[in-house]
Amino acid sequence: MPGSDSATLGTGDRAQEAADRRRQLEETLDRWFAALAHNTAEGLPIADSIRFTEQAAAIPVGDGLFISTTEGPTGFKIVATDETAGQVGAIAMMKMWDRPALVTVRLKIVDGKITEAEHVIAPQLLPHGLANLEVPRPALLADLPESERTPREAMLRIASSYFDAIEQDDGDLCPFDDGCVRRENGMQTTLNQSGQAFPMENVEPERAAAMARMGAMTCRDQLNTGLMQYITMIRPRRLQIVDERRGLVLGFPRFVHRGDNRRYPLTGVEGIDEFAMEFGPMDLQASELFRIRAGKVTDIEATGFLNAYLAPTGWDDVYPETYDYEVTHPGTKPYRAGKGPCV
Repeated sequence: MPGSDSATLGTGDRAQEAADRRRQLEETLDRWFAALAHNTAEGLPIADSIRFTEQAAAIPVGDGLFISTTEGPTGFKIVATDETAGQVGAIAMMKMWDRPALVTVRLKIVDGKITEAEHVIAPQLLPHGLANLEVPRPALLADLPESERTPREAMLRIASSYFDAIEQDDGDLCPFDDGCVRRENGMQTTLNQSGQAFPMENVEPERAAAMARMGAMTCRDQLNTGLMQYITMIRPRRLQIVDERRGLVLGFPRFVHRGDNRRYPLTGVEGIDEFAMEFGPMDLQASELFRIRAGKVTDIEATGFLNAYLAPTGWDDVYPETYDYEVTHPGTKPYRAGKGPCV
């Protein structure tokens, strides 16, 4: 166009292309949810080579939630869209056989076809978590101002540093905002003054009081107590979707619990200096959504289900991050999974 600034035009064209790509990804996600609600995959743009997992198991498209869904997302739905990677995902409240379920969906779309899809489902939700699953926190739905956005690679490093902080029991490894709230299957597990941050069924009073105090802590301070020493490692982490516009990172980490750390010290918790954990070996397949504003983690929304110890993720051959990692916890031996006998 005569007299126009070609550089400006190029930038505008790229922005429009990204916006169009974003819209197409989100429209495809909406079609997927609608197909689940109608109990059929017919009409979806499925690639012949699609890889589809539900609860970490490879199953045919048309099975799983395509059979059990009795209501699609209503009030609670958080979407993360990554036009760069061609992926879109959401955490949403649905119904399976008329019972509430918190579902995470991820789709990868190439040339208009869905080449990858996965579901992570939390089908057993506690009553005091359901109240937080009626509508999303507004911040998780809003676009960030340009001045508060964080570059893509930095967002990935920050999200991964959260897992480092858990593995090393050091909350200072992750740049938490002081007001960061973590929710797990709807339960608010940090900055919770209600005393219901964690399940308390059949818990002795001293331990229940300590858990309530830890649930009222910030994300950073809670990790610094050593509360999560029972988690052996978090691998693979599978950080899949980076939504720079909304400041969201969505991943599918595997929390590995070897079960050997049964009793361990706590630091800075009034009235208790030791904690006991009574489960494992097992894994927790999670989905984790982080909101990162101005380089700090401000919100965490997590969900997941229990799985067998060192079970496959369903994606080990597609995404090469494996269990071949060494992790050392205070009071435990160095541990390497996936490399033969432990010593």
